[in-house]
Amino acid sequence: MPPMAHMDLRMDGARLKLYDVPEGPNGPNYNELSIAGPYNIPDQGESPSRNKLFVCKPKTATEELPCAKRILGTVARRAYRRPVVEADLKPLMEFYAQGRKEKNFDRGIEVALRAMLVSPDFLFRVERDKPASATAVSHRVSDFELASRLSFFLWSSIPDDELLDLAGQNKLSDPKVVQVQLARMIDDPKSKAFVSNFAGQWLFLRSLDQVKPDPDIFTEFDGSLKKAFQQETEHFFNYIMRENRPVNDFLDARYTFVNQRLATFYGIKGVYGPQFRKVELADSKRGGLLGQGSILTVTSYPNRTSVVQRGKWVLENLLGTPPPAPPPNVPALEPHGKDGKQSMRQALEAHRANPVCASCHSKMDPIGFALENFDGIGTWRDTDGGAPIDPSGVLPDGSKFDGAGGLRKALLTAHRDEFVTTLAEKLMTYALGRGLEPYDRPALRSVIRDAEHHDMTIPALIDAIVRSPQFQLRRNREL
Repeated sequence: MPPMAHMDLRMDGARLKLYDVPEGPNGPNYNELSIAGPYNIPDQGESPSRNKLFVCKPKTATEELPCAKRILGTVARRAYRRPVVEADLKPLMEFYAQGRKEKNFDRGIEVALRAMLVSPDFLFRVERDKPASATAVSHRVSDFELASRLSFFLWSSIPDDELLDLAGQNKLSDPKVVQVQLARMIDDPKSKAFVSNFAGQWLFLRSLDQVKPDPDIFTEFDGSLKKAFQQETEHFFNYIMRENRPVNDFLDARYTFVNQRLATFYGIKGVYGPQFRKVELADSKRGGLLGQGSILTVTSYPNRTSVVQRGKWVLENLLGTPPPAPPPNVPALEPHGKDGKQSMRQALEAHRANPVCASCHSKMDPIGFALENFDGIGTWRDTDGGAPIDPSGVLPDGSKFDGAGGLRKALLTAHRDEFVTTLAEKLMTYALGRGLEPYDRPALRSVIRDAEHHDMTIPALIDAIVRSPQFQLRRNREL
């Protein structure tokens, strides 16, 4: 009889059943798991979500109509993110009546909720001009509109009851109240959506789902390592935000977050189990974002590193100076030459012999070469194509560096202002949901100055952006 492993089936934290599963040479072996039922349910039952939705439960037929109106009014206030008037409830009650006629009270509520969830007031963030300000260029958004701006910025979702209650009391006009709410919202678990969505856009983490390194070349890469890459960077960003760490840590932090799988890949000893934990780095190889597998993988090709893509990523995402698009008909790069004995640096030096290519590559390549000790998935190496790797370089401003550690130091000493400005601009773009225009630049500079007075942290940037006219005001439509 083959050895057996145990599979613990749980629901809502409670054990339903413990299964014995035959264990093969590669671990537990099972092909399919099907769960069916329960059957013949006599009523709707109870659940936390149902109890939150059904704020009243009619006991007689005469209680159904006022109860339905109360339920739909409560949900509509949250869904529409504003006070609900009779004109909002009237069509919803008509849908309720249709569902009630078909079956029962619950069916009526269901049909009305379906209609609510396809309403433009739910699907779109509606902001209205004030009639009295028709001749003004802009006006302050209402407290309810500000509540929505705050919640979609930090939670990627609708405001909670506390925000809506404060908006109903016109208290979000008070900057001190908003500051308290920002601290609460950042501390709330829902702010994980901000971490994953903003970091996903800024750092290209979303591209991890599409990367497929060649399994014959990068044998260590698999789904669990890819997931660990993403979780490391998200934990890293989350820590810098929640602990009010200066944004310099994105470049030169001597710590990161790993589980056993990632620690083994990085060569970090003494880490066991699937849980991520903060570890101090013994050397400067992997400090900050530039040493993390997520960044190194999304900036590589499936079968090799890309000096160009890594250099472009740093210029675009950290320094805000993206290079122009490559000219057409550029010949393909032979990374190791025809005999396979050429380093990437030698191949690119030959590529730069073309004057058309040299102007852009002179900016990207030195940065990419600094990261060449990391292969296409971030494994440290000392040679490439049989030749020793030379990670030294010179930035366009003349700053010399050697390797990833030297590049980080050069970015923080000679280009910190560009980094801070780029991060603030990308964060402000995310907060406003639009690209920045020339008339936004004074506000951006003000945001940076304000955040610098508070140690240039992510919460300081968020607070300064929320207090800016761009976040608090709305331009009227042109008539």
